[in-house]
Amino acid sequence: MPRYFLKLSYNGAPYCGWQRQPANPSVQQVLEEALATALRCPTPITGAGRTDTGVNARVMYAHFDTAEPIPDRRRLTGSLNGIVGRDIAVHDIIPVADDAHARFDATSRTYRYFAHTERSPFLYPFSWHCHHRLDVQAMNEAAERLLHVSDFTSFSKLHSNARTNICHVTRARWEQLDDDRLVFVITADRFLRNMVRAVVGTLVEVGRGKLSLSEFEQIIERRNRCAAGESMPGHALFLWDITYPYPLH
Repeated sequence: MPRYFLKLSYNGAPYCGWQRQPANPSVQQVLEEALATALRCPTPITGAGRTDTGVNARVMYAHFDTAEPIPDRRRLTGSLNGIVGRDIAVHDIIPVADDAHARFDATSRTYRYFAHTERSPFLYPFSWHCHHRLDVQAMNEAAERLLHVSDFTSFSKLHSNARTNICHVTRARWEQLDDDRLVFVITADRFLRNMVRAVVGTLVEVGRGKLSLSEFEQIIERRNRCAAGESMPGHALFLWDITYPYPLH
């Protein structure tokens, strides 16, 4: 059966997350229903990850199979965009190898968490309003420690069904966008449920002077989610990029 990757983006605010849920709308559900309508048959999809409630995606990939090759991928892209609504955008439908897998083949994922310190009526839908100035240097000193960690249990959602809490982070850094805006960028081979928001919440405690660098290191070593900071709101988090060992075009 021919296999295709969907390349898409979405505003996560209206959804309970990526994964289909019994009673709440999800991105996966909307896309599967749109594909079923456009292709006139049930078409399950597998996403590259499972973003949580309210979390956005600048780039997401998902794969699906069809009984026959799609004769006009551009036309199908347009049809899907006419069905899914304004909070989801399908950018491309890409033919791939029959065994290509959107989730398991991904070699890295990058998330960005946006924050601002001055009240703004324009930024809040996609950025967290911090009422205190943050020590960016201190947060980056703590974030650098994440590059030397493999067990992220302290930042994983409790009672998760993940088989392992081992992740390999290759980038973790706060960047100042201007005087009032900053973004946390983190790249890893995989992420645990709630991991990025828990990491950001704990780094913010460092930035506010409530945690020292040594206390941050102790939180990591304790491998206990209750020891880390609170989970940050999902509206400011974006799945920013996903890489694969093969070209997607």
